[in-house]
Amino acid sequence: MDLLSIFLFLLSLAMISKGSDWFIESAVAISNKSGIPKMIIGATIVSFATTAPEFAVSATAAYIGHTDMTIGNAVGSAICNTGLVLGSIIVVKAIPVRDHTFPIKSGLMLLSGIVLILLSRDGGISGPDGLVLLLVFFAFLYHASKTQYKIFGKERAGSGKVKIKEMQKDIVFFVIGALSVVIGSRILVDSGIKIAEWLGIPEVIIALTMVAVGTSLPELATAIASLKKGHQDLSIGNILGANTMDIAMILGASSQIRLLPVSDQLAGYDFPFMLVIMLALIIFGLTGKKLERWEGALILGAYLVYVAGLFTWYG
Repeated sequence: MDLLSIFLFLLSLAMISKGSDWFIESAVAISNKSGIPKMIIGATIVSFATTAPEFAVSATAAYIGHTDMTIGNAVGSAICNTGLVLGSIIVVKAIPVRDHTFPIKSGLMLLSGIVLILLSRDGGISGPDGLVLLLVFFAFLYHASKTQYKIFGKERAGSGKVKIKEMQKDIVFFVIGALSVVIGSRILVDSGIKIAEWLGIPEVIIALTMVAVGTSLPELATAIASLKKGHQDLSIGNILGANTMDIAMILGASSQIRLLPVSDQLAGYDFPFMLVIMLALIIFGLTGKKLERWEGALILGAYLVYVAGLFTWYG
C-alpha cells in the first residue's frame, strides 16, 4: 500500500479546501475595501473562487499531459455537485424554487453540457472548440452581472477606498490561499495518478470520483452552511453556476493549453449521464414550486448508480 500517496492526496484536499476559503474571503474583503461594486464581486470574483479548485486541478492536469484527469475532474465535479451535493441537501429538506432566474441559469448549465457533447463528437476538445465553450461562460458572466445589477443597482466604483496598508492582511491571505490551491492541485493530480496506478483503476475514474468529490468541497461546504441557516434555496443557484463554470470555463480554458482527447467511456457513459442528471434537476425545478425530498432521493440514487456503474463496467 502506497501510504505516502494516500497521505499526500488527503493533504492536498485540505490545502485546496482551506486555501479556497482564504482565497474567497480575502478576495471579497479586498474588493469591498477597494470600493469595487458588489455586482462585479458577485459576478466574477466569488463565482471564480468557488470553482478555483476544479480549475486549478484541471489546468494543472492539462499542462502536464494528463488530459483524462482534466475532463474527468470537470465533468465529474458537475455530476457530483448535482447528484451528491444537491441531491443530499434536498433529501434532508425540500428546497423551494423561488429564484425567477432559475430557467435562465439552468438553461445555461444545460447549454454548456450540450455544447460539450456536440464539440466532442470528433473525439476531442480542440482550442477552437474551447473558444465556443468560453462563449457560453461569457454568456453566464453577462447574465450574472445583469442579475447583480438588478439586485444592487448602480454603485460607484472607488467609493470608500482605503490605503494598501489597511489591506495588507487580506492581500497576504489572498496570496497564501491562491498558492495553497495551486500547489495542492499539483499534489492532488500527482498522488491521484499514483493511487490509480496502485489500485489498477483507470485515471479517468479516479478523476470522476475521488478527485471530483475532493474539488467539490467548497460547494458542499456552502450547501451545508446554507442548510444550517435555513437558506438551502441558495444552494440551487450556487450549483447551477458552478456546473456551468466547471464545463464551459474550465474545459474551455484547459483546451487552450493542449488538445483534450475524449475517450469512448466519456462520450458513451459520463457525458450522457451528466446530461440526464442535469435534465432531471431542471424538470423537477420547473414542474413544481419546490424540489421535493423524494426528487432529491432520486437524484442522489442516480449518482450512486452512476458511480457503481463506473467501477463495475470500467474499473
